[in-house]
This record gives sequence, C-alpha cells and structure tokens, in this order.
Amino acid sequence: MANLDQYRVNPKSFSLKDFNPRDKSERSVTKEEDTVAFAELVSEINRYQDILHAQGKHKILLVLQGMDTSGKDGTIRHVFSECDPLGIRLANFKAPSSEELAHDYLWRVHQQVPKSGELVIFNRSHYEDVVIVKVHDWIDHEECTRRYAQINDFERMLAETGTTIIKCFLHISKDEQKKRLQERLDDPEKTWKFNPADLKERELWPDYAVAYEQAIKATSSKHAPWYIVPADSKTNRNLLVSRLLLKTLKNLNLKYPAAPAEYKSIRIED
Repeated sequence: MANLDQYRVNPKSFSLKDFNPRDKSERSVTKEEDTVAFAELVSEINRYQDILHAQGKHKILLVLQGMDTSGKDGTIRHVFSECDPLGIRLANFKAPSSEELAHDYLWRVHQQVPKSGELVIFNRSHYEDVVIVKVHDWIDHEECTRRYAQINDFERMLAETGTTIIKCFLHISKDEQKKRLQERLDDPEKTWKFNPADLKERELWPDYAVAYEQAIKATSSKHAPWYIVPADSKTNRNLLVSRLLLKTLKNLNLKYPAAPAEYKSIRIED
C-alpha cells in the first residue's frame, strides 16, 4: 500500500502522463488478502458514515470523474456496498435538460451538494462543463478559463461553509477502455450499457486527455484536491478510493451526539 499523498495532484507540477493507469500499488500479494482488506475498509466506512449522519454536522462531497468505462458505477457499487442508504445520496449528471440550460451551468450542481450529516457522490459532475464542452469546441478557451475560476470559487464557498470535498479522477488506459467496451458487446448482461456514441468519443481520446489534464491542474486546490486513481485494476481502484474516503472520515473526528441529560431519567415501562 502506497502513501496516499502520492496520488494527490500538485497543480504546480502535474502531468497526467506521470501517473500509470496500470499501477497496482494498493493491492496485496494475493486476491484473498485484497478481499479481506477491502471488506475491512467498507465496514469501517459504514461505521464512520453512520456517525456522520447521526452527528448531523459535517458534509462530504465525493466527485468521481473519468473516461467512459473508467468504473464510476462500479466504484460506487463496491465502496458503499455495506452502507445504510440513510445519509448517502447519489447525483448523476447527464446531458443538461432545457430547463438546466436556461440557467448557469452550476445551477443544477448547486442543488445537489450535501446538506449537514450527508455524504453525496457525484457520478460525473460540473467538470463535464469544462471537459466535454471543451473537447467539442462548444466553449472557447477564454470561457473555459473563466469556468475554471468560477469552479474554484464555487468549491471554496462549499468548503468554507462546511463541505469536505474529495475529487477522484479514475485513470484508465486506452487499451483497458477497448477491453471493457468489447466486454459490453460480448456479455448479454452488459450489452445494455453499450452506446455506439462511445466509439465516437473514443476517437477523441487525446483531446479528452488534454482537457482533463488542464481542468485538473487548474482546479486542484487545498480545499478541493484532486486525486489520480489508477483504475485499470478494478480492485486497485476500489481499494484506493475506499482508503481516501476512510482517511477523510477519520480526519473529521466524528462523534455520536451526546444524549440529552433528561434521557437518563427515562425508563421504558412494560
């Protein structure tokens, strides 16, 4: 297991090519050891998340971004497999509706941020508005630069009002994406996930890599850091995201709320 800080983006020196998507540093020697380690992690996450919800004080926002097939759905399904849905909420961001397009691009995002005692997972996020729109030239360089600044201000406001933000870029290789897309086509239980439009987007892989690198470098901050998660190995991906989340939960010094003094005199009658 590596030092988690090595995955944290330093905007002064960040380059996506410095991170190997095939890295398996979070894995143990055997699959059995990985299974045991992961089971312990998700159990601890469940325990701390229960306290987070009971205390009703802190807010956590976990942002998951990545290329198509990078494993956002799988990460959510596995990392939160033991958590009580109470106090956890998932927000998916797809193509904006006409109502959403009539507002500023952060309008729909702000509505989904966590309230006190809540952990919210963004499956895709406001970063679609500086990545896909840039790749397809729907906004120019000047507008994209303005949006970087606006996103930094938005996330700083969230942090200053009590939200702890963790942003994870699930980093896969182009070869691994090819493998996963083919698996979707070959497996009858996964074919429903396949979209021919994904192949068009795949042709733009170099453009997406540049757009993500620029967005991550421009928006990784002390109050809202980016972490690069090597994700060719699904096990490595799940272990790393779990460890980042658990570390965040532990750092909040969570405690169950104390019972009111008058509760001590209450006795439940037969």
